[in-house]
Amino acid sequence: MQFTIHKTPLPGAVIIEPVCFRDERGFFLESWNSRDFAARGIAIDFVQDNHSRSVKNVLRGFHYQDMTAPMVKLVRCTLGNVLDVIVDLRVGSPTFGRWHAVELTADNMLQLLVPIGFGHAFLTLSDVAEIQYKCSIYYTPAAEGVIAWNDPDIGVPWPVTDPILSQRDRKGMRLAEYLERPAFRFGNVEGAG
Repeated sequence: MQFTIHKTPLPGAVIIEPVCFRDERGFFLESWNSRDFAARGIAIDFVQDNHSRSVKNVLRGFHYQDMTAPMVKLVRCTLGNVLDVIVDLRVGSPTFGRWHAVELTADNMLQLLVPIGFGHAFLTLSDVAEIQYKCSIYYTPAAEGVIAWNDPDIGVPWPVTDPILSQRDRKGMRLAEYLERPAFRFGNVEGAG
């Protein structure tokens, strides 16, 4: 498999740019190859694939699963485009509370690796978008948490002020509230999941 790994300002989170072979018939790419990723330092056993479809201005997140069921995600957009954002939730990390955004599109075919200890959110920018993501552990409702998408302590400059939200995302906690009972501590998440 041919791909390029781009580091982000948040250690552990990377953007993966696969090589895409295009011709008059369309295109071909490998989105995951365990052997080749492991050779580049990304050894993850994914157990679940998810596929979601959202209309324009739907915002999902910031979601995470705590250390009772810690999850790594490999996210890509296969239809339309989204603004994909992660936030470091590892208390004690030099980048705690900092966020990083990348536009994932069906055309650029970039993938975002979301490590354990990060909250994940995305906003649909196109009329409709489909996201597919691999998960290193099964979805576990009792382990999930939600940080408020618009928490001023995180300060993501979302390009919408009134997104379409689920009931769960409307009730996301503030980062200050998260600090009262944090799900992750820097140093206890490496190698988990």
